Amino acid sequence: MEFASDNTAMVHPAILAALNAANAGTAASYGADDWTRRAMARLEEVFETRIRGFFVGTGTAANALALSAIASPVGTVLCHGEAHINTDECGAPELLTGGAKLTPVEGTGCKVDVDTLDGALRPFVRGFHQQAPQAVSITQATELGMVYEAEEVAAIGAFCRARGLRLHMDGARFANALVSTGASAADLTWKAGVDVMSFGATKNGAMGVEAVVFFDTALAEAFEYRVKRSGHVVSKGRFLGAQMLAYLEGDLWLANAHHANAMADRLAGGLVAVAGVRLALPVQANEVFAIFPAGLHARLQAAGAHYYDWPGERIGDDGPRAGEVLVRLVTSFATRPEEIDNLLAHARAEAA
Repeated sequence: MEFASDNTAMVHPAILAALNAANAGTAASYGADDWTRRAMARLEEVFETRIRGFFVGTGTAANALALSAIASPVGTVLCHGEAHINTDECGAPELLTGGAKLTPVEGTGCKVDVDTLDGALRPFVRGFHQQAPQAVSITQATELGMVYEAEEVAAIGAFCRARGLRLHMDGARFANALVSTGASAADLTWKAGVDVMSFGATKNGAMGVEAVVFFDTALAEAFEYRVKRSGHVVSKGRFLGAQMLAYLEGDLWLANAHHANAMADRLAGGLVAVAGVRLALPVQANEVFAIFPAGLHARLQAAGAHYYDWPGERIGDDGPRAGEVLVRLVTSFATRPEEIDNLLAHARAEAA
């Protein structure tokens, strides 16, 4: 009963097969190979525009390097206080930007909006005594599984343009958000004002590849030096390109996300029928945030259910009360219906 993270899932067989095929013979090094070229061309088809793209091995590298292109050492990046870049990347954005500050912003479901961003900018009135606001970063889907609709991103994009700020999107679960909204990849990114994004694949079936995608291609000037200096230019880059190409070909990435989201809906629908269980947030992607009675939580984990309890204060007034626990359960492309039914059967039995 594995629901701790979509990172725990296996590599999709099609991507493993692509890696095996790329392993035959020799190929140009450092991303000058045919797999990488074709994957970049496919990304341009996905986003319906000219891009500059770079493949790296981790989401942390993608985020921090992307921010390094839009925030200087004297700058600050506005982001939600629970954003992955602020809570889970060990200062990598600060390191790779050379010292830029992250300014946390509040917002329900880990989403920010124009009003909260405007309020966060108001204290910046002391000129060179403070770091200069230079960028905004949003997560799609958010750290609490919420999804920005295209109109919401566009409002933030317009706000950024009016204030002279750049807009970054952490898209570790972009595929899950995309299929949830029904929008096009273009409508959810560059058409809405996103300048650069971290395009995730690892959580959705890849072995380990993320893309830094520049929609404002001028921002990518000399970016390859940043990638090299951070240690993310892979000598056998074909294995990054082969993963991304297989991920995108035949819309495998969308099919994987559709399945993961459907499994999350199935799980949520079953959990609300269990005595004492309620959902803390709507399910919009592939993460389910539920509130369990503490006893049920303990018994499920003792029975082998693997998921994480979550800080309840992140939810606010609708969070857990005394004797309750907020938990996060994540589904993936590899989650099977019978795994969900098994967890639900245990939950019903333990609740009884």
